Amino acid sequence: MSDSYQTLEVEREGALVWCTLNRPESFNAMNPRLVDELHALLDALAADPGARVLLLRGAGKHFCAGLDLKESGAGGSGVSAGLRSQRHISELARKLHALPQPVIALVHGAACGGGFALALASDVRIAAESARMNAAFIRIGLSACDVGVSYFLPRIIGLSLASELLLTGNFIDAQRSLACGLVSDVVPDAELERAGRELAEAMVRNSPLGLRLTKEGLRHALDAGSLEAAIAIEDRNQILCTRSPDLAEGVRAFLEKRDPKYQDL
Repeated sequence: MSDSYQTLEVEREGALVWCTLNRPESFNAMNPRLVDELHALLDALAADPGARVLLLRGAGKHFCAGLDLKESGAGGSGVSAGLRSQRHISELARKLHALPQPVIALVHGAACGGGFALALASDVRIAAESARMNAAFIRIGLSACDVGVSYFLPRIIGLSLASELLLTGNFIDAQRSLACGLVSDVVPDAELERAGRELAEAMVRNSPLGLRLTKEGLRHALDAGSLEAAIAIEDRNQILCTRSPDLAEGVRAFLEKRDPKYQDL
């Protein structure tokens, strides 16, 4: 991974990768440079089996205020150029969703528009007590359905509440987010990093192949056309895992009442 990021702060901690959106003076709004650097990071992670969990967070008071309207050039280009720019941003949601590594979003302060989309495309969201999220696009004359939000949000919280949030652009706070399953936990702001680290470490206790195939299985099951289709993916992934030496190590460790030492990256 590159050390030359200007809008991201990327730290490697063993199998964990911490990515901090680092434009605090702009509430980590997504300018073209930040979008490009997120693409570069996600591409690098997809090819790095030693990186096993990505933790995504924001510097300063907020997670991400969404698209930086001062630098986006919104409405100032033709249809073809505008669509290319739009797709370049929305592709981040697909890349996060398809990334081999589980992604944990640590949300504090505002997560608006594109920032909300990054959180939704992550696999797990932990909210600080200060967290407030909304689909801000509709507030500025656009559709609220943008950057994968219309795909993820109703699948996570159901159609009725998703419709309320998308049609109004209203914020949802941390406690309501927890109640509806939008986030898996709410913690004091000062404990957000600790909560993320503990969850990530619980994930990396499991075998590398099992972790990757579990994320893959969930992703395919989300859109499976039938129970049979979901089970077919599960069966395939289980047989792949049986061909890994980590299965024998996992069984031995269980019987010997010790932590396993997985190596099959």
